[in-house]
Amino acid sequence: MKKFNLAFFGTPDICIPCLELLDSHQFINLKLVVSMPDRPKGRGKKMSSPEVASWAKEKNVNLIQTANINKDDEFKLFVTENKIDVIIVFAFSQFLGKFILEIPSIGCFNIHTSILPKYRGAAPIQYAILNGDQNTGVSIQKMVKKMDAGDICKFNQCEIDQEDTSELLYNKLKLKSAELLNDFITDIKNEDIHYIVQDESKVTFAPVIKKEQGCINFAEENSTQIINRFKAFTPWPGTYFYLNDKRIKIIEIVADNSKLKAGTVSTDFNSLLIGTKTDTLRVKTLQLEGKKPCSDIDFINGFKNTINQFLITEKP
Repeated sequence: MKKFNLAFFGTPDICIPCLELLDSHQFINLKLVVSMPDRPKGRGKKMSSPEVASWAKEKNVNLIQTANINKDDEFKLFVTENKIDVIIVFAFSQFLGKFILEIPSIGCFNIHTSILPKYRGAAPIQYAILNGDQNTGVSIQKMVKKMDAGDICKFNQCEIDQEDTSELLYNKLKLKSAELLNDFITDIKNEDIHYIVQDESKVTFAPVIKKEQGCINFAEENSTQIINRFKAFTPWPGTYFYLNDKRIKIIEIVADNSKLKAGTVSTDFNSLLIGTKTDTLRVKTLQLEGKKPCSDIDFINGFKNTINQFLITEKP
């Protein structure tokens, strides 16, 4: 029975179901895992391996950790001494040069968490929720030098539920990715890979999320936009606003039937209510900078003397 020698490039934990599949697959010989270097993590800044690297160490799979795979001598030596049929790339955060793209006899293929050509780039999950999409999915595309622009080999749709945050959708697509990869391996085995050229007129992009994108402007956004932003940026980078010049992180936000002018605050019925361009929202759970999360009721009770003086402010 023929086995295909495969190298996997990836970094975060979304890759783990795919790695588990490859490690146990009857038609795959997982020859090498490539990941990013260890880096300081947490308050103590202790050196920590990426999830993919930790998995490879635990499974005793050949591992190369590098900040620049295109210039890594260890990698070049490995592929010179070992025949590689397929390279699978998933959330690796490095561009692959021509030398690497031409290494495998079958090809280099990238797993991407959107239905390409929609949301090329680093944050497709967040942008799907941010834009209020009802569906997204996973694509496998033949890699070329241009980002996420290669021909599509396989895709699978996934519904975005109303309650989905980026974290929940991430976990859905983590499993969908492994399912799609399993189907793609069958195509490889059967020499039955079908390629669909991406329609460049339908390309959209999902660039890296920046922390400042989490700042909510209640006066200029409608309630749907704000809730979508909250869901898209949960858990990272989070959403926040400034109240009386204090930074408030939103932990839970819900619709409310009150009628308030956009950008104004009310504490009626012990609820922290804020008007948007369309409707009113209640910030039900929040976190004052440097404090623990609390309910809006407890927050209001802590400011009894200024209960009618809450004002949305710009960043101090």
